[in-house]
Amino acid sequence: MRASVAAGIVYAVVVFLVGFCVGAVRVLLVAPHVGEVSAVALEAPIMLAVSWIVAARSVQALRVPPSVLPRVVMGGVALVVLLLGEWAVAAAVFARSTAQFLGAYRTTAGGIGLLTQLAFAGLPLAQRPAST
Repeated sequence: MRASVAAGIVYAVVVFLVGFCVGAVRVLLVAPHVGEVSAVALEAPIMLAVSWIVAARSVQALRVPPSVLPRVVMGGVALVVLLLGEWAVAAAVFARSTAQFLGAYRTTAGGIGLLTQLAFAGLPLAQRPAST
């Protein structure tokens, strides 16, 4: 289980860092031209593609077993770490309260983001070989 936890942390941190950069481009360059919802909808597949690659490399590098439980643990740990990172940035950089942070998920753009994050959490399991 140690490998699953470590892989989840690595997976989340790398995707968070890439997402921070992609998110900055989305907010500063894309959203002013196409709107917030369209910008998030454009960002989602990019982040899922990045997540797919990072999950696969994390699984391989840290030798996460292909069985269900280790992959679910990896995805769960990754989701918690990712959400904590996003909450910390929202609070520290944007001075948003926890209520404001959570409230953002009730918007269309926030819903797209949340669905993307849930898919992110499921990718380690989705990459599991079918025979296991």
